[in-house]
Amino acid sequence: MDQLVTVRPVGRVLSPRADVEDDHWGDVASVVRLDAEQFTPEALAGLADFSHLEVVFHFHRVSEDRIESGARHPRGNQDWPLVGIFAQRGKNRPNRLGVSRCELLSVEGLDVHVRGLDAIDGTPVLDLKPYMAEFGPRGVVVQPEWSTTLMTAYYAGS
Repeated sequence: MDQLVTVRPVGRVLSPRADVEDDHWGDVASVVRLDAEQFTPEALAGLADFSHLEVVFHFHRVSEDRIESGARHPRGNQDWPLVGIFAQRGKNRPNRLGVSRCELLSVEGLDVHVRGLDAIDGTPVLDLKPYMAEFGPRGVVVQPEWSTTLMTAYYAGS
């Protein structure tokens, strides 16, 4: 189980948001710029035919001493239940990985223009995937009320 996994970022996020914030990501327009040393625009051929992307990224500003492996109240809110780190989407995760779905606006050269990507300026991007409806959940989606409340302003406009 202790196999080391090494990944190299495929690019970086260029965003007007430089500070970590919890809410109001819906109107944020940013760019995922692929690494020109690894890729040519050919790597993005056909991507513009999709409306949405899944972006896998690294929470690079979370220091190792802030990583959580147990349970906590989401956002420190004592009114919400104590839940394990794998029952929430907080940034202080064991491997500091984030996954976000966002709207694809355009592709220009090595730049992928998106809206609603909840990653700050300089964030290392580990992978891009087109969002396909068939990869969405099958069946009824169930989640606790606290998570619905938490997400109320997450993708709201700024």
